[in-house]
Amino acid sequence: PDLSGYEKFGLGNVKYNISRIHVTAVEFPSASISLIPGTGIKLVIGNVSLTINMNWNIRTWMFKDSGRSTVYISKVFVTAIFSTPLDNTGHTLISLTSCRTTSGDIDIKLDGKS
Repeated sequence: PDLSGYEKFGLGNVKYNISRIHVTAVEFPSASISLIPGTGIKLVIGNVSLTINMNWNIRTWMFKDSGRSTVYISKVFVTAIFSTPLDNTGHTLISLTSCRTTSGDIDIKLDGKS
């Protein structure tokens, strides 16, 4: 979905709109799944990277600008734990018990008219 809103900065508001958000690349170089006795499953995904392209425009009382942007996110690590209890008919249920995500680097390239 598109993102829009405004932020207050110093002497005025900055109105922004981010549209046409597309994830163009995802890499999962390291992933592992292990069993946790009596609990469920642990999923660890390491060193993930993403590339996202989007359009943007901003407007203030002084100027306006728009363009394209590419965002590179790297060194993302995800650890998720799923519980796997049985329901009353004996079928296994899966539910997310905890999830932790950290990201290391974010590089934003803006191409605009100004």
